[in-house]
Amino acid sequence: MTDATGKINLLGLTQPKLEAFFEELGEKRFRAGQVMKWIHHFGVDDFDEMTNLGKALREKLKARAEIRGPEVVSEDISKDGTRKWVVRVASGSCVETVYIPQNGRGTLCVSSQAGCALDCSFCSTGKQGFNSDLTVAEIIGQVWIANKSFGTVPAKIDRAITNVVMMGMGEPLLNYDNVVDAMRMMMDDLGYGISKRKVTLSTSGVVPMINKLAEDIDVSLALSLHAPNNALRDKLVPLNKKYPLEVLLPACQSYISRLGEKRVLTIEYTLLKDVNDQPEHAEQVIALLRDIPCKVNLIPFNPFPYSGYERPSNNAIRRFQDMLHKAGFNVTVRTTRGDDIDAACGQLVGQVMDRTRRSERYIAVRQLASDASAEPGPVNPSR
Repeated sequence: MTDATGKINLLGLTQPKLEAFFEELGEKRFRAGQVMKWIHHFGVDDFDEMTNLGKALREKLKARAEIRGPEVVSEDISKDGTRKWVVRVASGSCVETVYIPQNGRGTLCVSSQAGCALDCSFCSTGKQGFNSDLTVAEIIGQVWIANKSFGTVPAKIDRAITNVVMMGMGEPLLNYDNVVDAMRMMMDDLGYGISKRKVTLSTSGVVPMINKLAEDIDVSLALSLHAPNNALRDKLVPLNKKYPLEVLLPACQSYISRLGEKRVLTIEYTLLKDVNDQPEHAEQVIALLRDIPCKVNLIPFNPFPYSGYERPSNNAIRRFQDMLHKAGFNVTVRTTRGDDIDAACGQLVGQVMDRTRRSERYIAVRQLASDASAEPGPVNPSR
């Protein structure tokens, strides 16, 4: 939590940790609440602006601490109002944050890692490889940056950000402690005061951490399912080989049941042409989820170069949706937003300094495909 100067970044401290910090300074614990409001409600990063703190305390804070969010590299705004920020984190990599305004809501999609280690076959983030976990300050800093960009002061009044989803770059449950602390700050009244029903963690299925999550926090849960059987899911979501459906789904159901309050599991299902979008797949989804309180979010595939997949036809999407509707499921089709700025689901890439060499291998495969496509005769380089 300290940088090269030895200063502690207060942006990444939950209320209990900030209280402990003030006690170490020989100050009263209530100072933590005052400082949290300045940081998260008003977006202040200069101790001199904290006018309800004495000058001596402000000088002490300047000597021992800082308030520093990730560096904003760029901000793009889509024709549909979607915004995307590229921010640089301490590892040198860049991650992406996306804001989606729709139907009176403002949903912020937050990244938890630079790159991703899971390599889901239809996700461009996975093709970048993995570099680092984000710190608490780098995770909550994305909310802080986005909130300040709208000039919302204080953060809880007429706020633009009403919902936060941990669905950006990375697998949140593989950066567990930092993600949980950041989500606590999102829900804290001294932070952003967002309802626990409106903070959602999306996972590809890290079963041990799903079980732990229910003990630590009660945010909403989304499962990146994408396939209705193990054979297909092994190919699309390689993590399934370690935690197959017969292990994964009971863990998700247990998590939801422990929350109570008629909470349901969100199922994320990316539709891939001729891969998982056929009537037999819909029938398998119905059978698989029949006894699980859930809502299904269908996501038409958002193409990226050499992915090897295509978006299904509108007829195929409607057919899949209708089959689930008729079986009694609450099912929606996610509208593609921000694709003109590469901010759509599955398109986040950042600029990752890959430690896994996956991006290097992926680039080599793309080059081979490009060379093959230049040769005479029919060829499908993406398969």
